[in-house]
Amino acid sequence: MPYELVSAYTLVLGDDVGGRPEVTVHTTAGDAWRALDAGVRERCGMRPRPRRQVDPEAVTRLADAWRAAEPEARYWQVTAHRLPIMVPELARAAPAATAAAR
Repeated sequence: MPYELVSAYTLVLGDDVGGRPEVTVHTTAGDAWRALDAGVRERCGMRPRPRRQVDPEAVTRLADAWRAAEPEARYWQVTAHRLPIMVPELARAAPAATAAAR
């Protein structure tokens, strides 16, 4: 079976004071940044951001400001992963040469 690559994004958000970190996996980068924004806002007691396009730079500034209050205890990370998955031959399109020969 051949392999195809898919993307996944992991968000780690936590602080040593609150206990275990929150680890979530997302299918798009936008979802991961949106989850980071929501997680930091929840921890700060801020109201949720309205549903709209998320700016990763603005979320980074917000998360860095949250972390700056207790840099020894608070942390966050968004990581991209390329995951190989097996795809059965039945799911692949027939090559043009093979299809023309039939």
